[in-house]
Amino acid sequence: MMRIVVLLFLAVLFSGFVVTAILAGTSGEWVWWILVVLTGLLVLLGIRDLLQKKHAILRNFPIVGHARYLFEFIRPEIQQYFIERNTDGRPFNRDTRSLIYARAKGADSHKAFGTELNVNEVGHEYLLHSAAPVAPATTQHRVRVGSSQCTQPYEISLMNISSMSFGSLSANAVLAMNKGAQMGEFVHETGEGGLTKYHLEYGADLFWEIGSGYFGCRTAEGRFNPETFAAKAKHENVKGITIKLSQGAKPGLGGVLPAAKVTEEISAARDVPMGVDCISPASHAEFSTPRELMHFVAKLRELSGGKPVGIKFCVGSRTDVMAICKGMLDTGILVDFITIDGAEGGTGAAPLEYEDHVGAPLTEGLMLVHNTLVGAGLRDEIRLAAAGKVANGSDIIKRLIQGADFTFSARSMMMATGCIQAQQCHTNHCPVGVATQNKRLMRALDVEDKGHRVYNYHRLTGSSGLRV
Repeated sequence: MMRIVVLLFLAVLFSGFVVTAILAGTSGEWVWWILVVLTGLLVLLGIRDLLQKKHAILRNFPIVGHARYLFEFIRPEIQQYFIERNTDGRPFNRDTRSLIYARAKGADSHKAFGTELNVNEVGHEYLLHSAAPVAPATTQHRVRVGSSQCTQPYEISLMNISSMSFGSLSANAVLAMNKGAQMGEFVHETGEGGLTKYHLEYGADLFWEIGSGYFGCRTAEGRFNPETFAAKAKHENVKGITIKLSQGAKPGLGGVLPAAKVTEEISAARDVPMGVDCISPASHAEFSTPRELMHFVAKLRELSGGKPVGIKFCVGSRTDVMAICKGMLDTGILVDFITIDGAEGGTGAAPLEYEDHVGAPLTEGLMLVHNTLVGAGLRDEIRLAAAGKVANGSDIIKRLIQGADFTFSARSMMMATGCIQAQQCHTNHCPVGVATQNKRLMRALDVEDKGHRVYNYHRLTGSSGLRV
């Protein structure tokens, strides 16, 4: 938004000089005084630049040095709209984003004239087709989630909405996703920010994520509150529980929502006080070993009335994965599903070191967990989910081949809701109202329209017959 303001200001300033010069030749000498004032302002700006000591460029190149900061300010837009090729953009390239937008609108998402990719490039991935293809399925394929210790198993879609909290997302974004999930009969995972009224508004099936802050089911001291959890977990729309150990955006790192951003709604949803930083610790207080984790899983399954309980993490040490399997074998307690979050995932804001260099990519993490479960004799009981840049049918099939049973998607669902990849999620200035609590910005997001777009995107990508 500020970039637009700066551009408009410069455009108005330039236009003012041009118009003033024209008027000066037709309307008398008084008009020249406008140019005198503008020139005087530029002289004052130049003197200020020469005297200040903060910016070396402005000190050496007064006035014109501001052009450097202007172009740096609008660089992301220039890069995205004028320089990037269809296959170059990051985190999602233009082709992928165009596909999501088209499917969300129910428009034609096909392309003509062949692939733009270099299919002979080292690392290029492709799927091998059959000489005897079958007709697309007419009904949505579903996967049964629930081990032999689960009394309320759930049949889940191949593609679902991944964890994104209210607070990170706007109320309208959560509502639109919830509406789309209800229409398409797929799961809307809540994120660790709590089970809110917005997640319950349209009656979509939910997986309630419990993070280290135990938001929505915590005591005043920040510990787990079993009574509050039991009351909410037995809600008919809650179909499963996810214990978040870590996430792809920032594995091994907790989070802080500054006190200034804790609104009354967020305070109520997370059971945290106003005027105090909302802390999400790096680790859980209720368990510290794999065996203790399994006992916590059993506790949540009992309190929820036998609903599926799983764990979510970005793979780090291989020893940790093996220790979790050993914990299940030693205690005899099974998790019902495991969600593997790839290091390439990440709707949450994080330090660049964590985004770029910490955690295993989804392919390595998923295959490691799958093979470890097979080796421990646990794979038949436990379902695997994959989360991390799942955007189209080939992404889903790729993860199924690597060992997953179903998938979760976050950023592509944001795009279906209107996200333009502005990468302003952490600033509260999301220009389309998806990742902000600014009421003026979020009002632009129409829940009815975007809810149908989320539904369309899922229907044309992860529902009846994958569009590969």
